[in-house]
Amino acid sequence: MPDDHETFAGQPAMTQATDTIPDVSWAERAADQSPVVRRSRARGVEQATAIVRAAQRLIVVKGTAFTTQELVKEAGIALKTFYRYFAGKDQLILAVIEDMVGESCIGFKEEARHLDDPVARLRFYVTSVVHALTAEGNDPQSARFITAEHWRLQSLYPLEVAVATKPFTDLLHEEIHVATSAGLLRPADPAYTAWIVTQLAMAVFHYYAFAGTDSPLDDIADQLWEFCLGGLGGRGQGEGGGDRPRDLRTVEGRQSGR
Repeated sequence: MPDDHETFAGQPAMTQATDTIPDVSWAERAADQSPVVRRSRARGVEQATAIVRAAQRLIVVKGTAFTTQELVKEAGIALKTFYRYFAGKDQLILAVIEDMVGESCIGFKEEARHLDDPVARLRFYVTSVVHALTAEGNDPQSARFITAEHWRLQSLYPLEVAVATKPFTDLLHEEIHVATSAGLLRPADPAYTAWIVTQLAMAVFHYYAFAGTDSPLDDIADQLWEFCLGGLGGRGQGEGGGDRPRDLRTVEGRQSGR
């Protein structure tokens, strides 16, 4: 069985997309921005978290249209305190996205605790991304916010965006590694495959966040999982995997002139 840095052919694996991503949370990175803050790190993490929570509240009401002055007022801090932790608004939004992804991953892991099979847990994580589009308590605007800001920031700060989404990749990698060790999956490169599955799941989430769908999300989630399972070297439910979501068939029909 290959390790995470070798292919089945024994050749060096493709350069890991996550190799240069630091394993430090946004709050810890923000708390390390200045020598003054580093001397009181716990307080720094607390203040940085308060700023991000204030931004999340403003995003629900105004999207990203809030001003820095509105933010510091909402957080109850001075403007200079904001700049101790964040170089600007983009860095704050990156922290908000990372926080949302991290909290989602904690929730996914907690909900999957009762599943003994690592493949079942992996399936739950992948399909939960789709189900998050309409999960109870989730504002549809949140999905659109994540999508719009992800693609805007991706072109400006690709490494930072990779850091923001790394918690989900790590969640997948853990289960892929366990399932591979048990002989349940046969990915050529578990770490890189986890990253690829993350990118695919995000792409599906981003598409439906704006396009919407007439198909049940269960169908879309199942299609996504069957595709990922094939790439992981696992066994699906069948060759066809069921009907394609209705909205995809509609798009195909339009493209072919039907």
